[in-house]
Amino acid sequence: MKITPIILAGGKGTRLWPLSRRASPKQFLNLTSELSLLQNTLLRLDTFSFEDPLIICNIDDKFTINEQLKQIDKKADLVLEPVGKNTAPAIAIAALVPRCEGGILLVLAADHEIKDISKFKISIDQAIRLAENDSLVTFGIKPSSPHTGYGYIKKGISIKDGFSIESFREKPDKETAIKYLDSKEYLWNSGMFVLKSSIYIKELTKFAPDIMRICSNPNILERKPDTNEYLIDKDLFSSCPSNSIDYAVMEKTDVGTIVELDAGWSDIGSWSSLWDYLEKDKNSNVLIGDTIIDNVSNSYIKSDNRLVTVVGLDDLVVVDTQDALLISSRHKSEDIKEIISTLSSEERVEKDFHREVHRPWGKYDSIDSGDGFQVKRITVKPKQKLSVQMHFHRAEHWVVVSGLGRVHYGENFRDLKVNESTYHDKEVVHALENPGDTPLILIEVQVGGYLGEDDIVRYEDIYGRS
Repeated sequence: MKITPIILAGGKGTRLWPLSRRASPKQFLNLTSELSLLQNTLLRLDTFSFEDPLIICNIDDKFTINEQLKQIDKKADLVLEPVGKNTAPAIAIAALVPRCEGGILLVLAADHEIKDISKFKISIDQAIRLAENDSLVTFGIKPSSPHTGYGYIKKGISIKDGFSIESFREKPDKETAIKYLDSKEYLWNSGMFVLKSSIYIKELTKFAPDIMRICSNPNILERKPDTNEYLIDKDLFSSCPSNSIDYAVMEKTDVGTIVELDAGWSDIGSWSSLWDYLEKDKNSNVLIGDTIIDNVSNSYIKSDNRLVTVVGLDDLVVVDTQDALLISSRHKSEDIKEIISTLSSEERVEKDFHREVHRPWGKYDSIDSGDGFQVKRITVKPKQKLSVQMHFHRAEHWVVVSGLGRVHYGENFRDLKVNESTYHDKEVVHALENPGDTPLILIEVQVGGYLGEDDIVRYEDIYGRS
């Protein structure tokens, strides 16, 4: 029976702010190695002889994912979600993709890490055997501490290759987590599954018919010709209830089983868990970037672009990015949700975007701003072109500092070399292109009464953006 990995890549990863943000969530970041968490997840599958993966993601992330696939020479189809509806609908859509029907799905998160691949393979083989006998199988992580950030699953009776599921438990308080650990009857809920597509559809129809009704609509999914993309219909999917596979199915079904996984798993779900996962120096510190410390221990310290110094502290998290600095007790790092809530209520751009923002054509870095102006350093990849666009509220001055820039004004264009410039006023339709073989770098000065990124009208776009 064919087995298709389903990679869930729609998470926001806000607990790892300020590195992980809405526009660059943690699954696409190089947190544990020179590769991203998503890339590590894909390469981990090389151990197996499975079908090409199916990655379920936000439609805005497709360019990032395709770029990361290209970097590691991997193939995958993308299922593009216009809105997030949690894991139960996402897996239902995947189960109904034609190449997944009649097979087994291995459902993995894009942002987890696993150290011992051989033990991982043993547990997956056990889960596949259970799934072949019509079980919906989840993986339970053997707990190493009384962790209060995970849900727990109580093991039932022992069966061949695993256990029945007695019950699911919400994230406990510390006292309850200690009892769970001491009893040896509980496992951490990993959020990974192995299941037949047909059995999952059957159980979802039974327990969550409203979800199944939407997801089984023949118009819900469109394969975009000559691409690796499936697009979910926004109007239909927006009406779908949001629910997790645990709540919708696993806590209700009588065909659920659990396989124990003891393979150095981590969900990299907080700064403390990232510190746990990484190699440390003799003082149990993780130091990344330009750092100098004295009398510091048990800490995670990361600098992106400048010298960070720390003296005489213990159990600390310091993360310094271009536009935001986090300093936290390592044991309290999960409380960052309160900071995220404040950033959201104050509508701070730092909640969602880094100073440097990546686009399919390249990137821009907001290097200065003030009353009525903003300065960006724009980098355009070779042979790429920004959309044909217009702004209502701002004029733009461009100066080329590296490469060759082609500026379009309607049917006319002008090539700009290094130290040459152009200017266009608001409400002028324009486009920027790099016709060369090296990156184009220019400095853009925006002047106007409103400088938000939403002041843009696109007329043509080679990337299909509206």
